[in-house]
Amino acid sequence: MRLHRRALLIAAALLSVAGAAAAAPQIDAPAPDFQAMDAEGHVRALKDFAGKVVVLEWISSDCPYTAKHYNSGTMQKLQKSARKQGVVWLTVSSAAPGRADYFTPQAALAWRGKVKSAATAILLDGDGKIGRAYGAKVTPHMFVIDAAGRLVYMGGIDDRPYADPSSLKGAKPYVALALADLKAGRAVATPVTAPYGCSIRYGAAGGF
Repeated sequence: MRLHRRALLIAAALLSVAGAAAAAPQIDAPAPDFQAMDAEGHVRALKDFAGKVVVLEWISSDCPYTAKHYNSGTMQKLQKSARKQGVVWLTVSSAAPGRADYFTPQAALAWRGKVKSAATAILLDGDGKIGRAYGAKVTPHMFVIDAAGRLVYMGGIDDRPYADPSSLKGAKPYVALALADLKAGRAVATPVTAPYGCSIRYGAAGGF
C-alpha cells in the first residue's frame, strides 16, 4: 500500500512538472497576464500597460549575479535608457516567505533605495504566481513584451554567465538589443537565450 501511494505521488509530481513545461510561455504568443502588489502598495497588472513595451526582470537581493549588474550601474543605466523610450520596467521578486531574500514592501523599498533602481515598480511575487507563469528560473531572468502584448524575448540579460563584474566588458547585451530592435520596428534578432544566475527560491509549490 505504501509503495502504491508513493508511486501515485511520484506520478502526480511528474504530471505537475509536465504541465508546467507545457504551459511555458512562447515567443510571439501573448505574454502571460498577471496581477500583483508592488512595493508601494499599488496593484499592477500587465493589462494596465497595453500599448507599451514591458520588461520583466527577476532579482534576488543576495545574488552575486544581480549584484554584478547593480553594483556596476549597468542595470540602472539600462533601466533609465529604456524608460526614457517609454518602456515599462518591472522588477520582480519571487522569493518565498522565509527565504533570505524574501521581500516585504519595506525590504523592497530599502533595497531600491540602496541600489538606486530606476525600475517603474518592484512587484512582490512571494507566492511565485508570476514567476511560475513565465517559467522564471534564475536572477536575473529577463523577458521583453512588445506593445501588442506578445512575448518577444526571454533569457539572459547578456552572454556572460559569470558573477565577476569584469565579465561585463564586451558582453553582448541581449535585452538592450531586443529593445533596440523593437524601437526600430524590427523583429527581435535573438528572441531566446540561456538565462544565468542564482536559482529563484520559490516556495514548495513553486520550485522548478
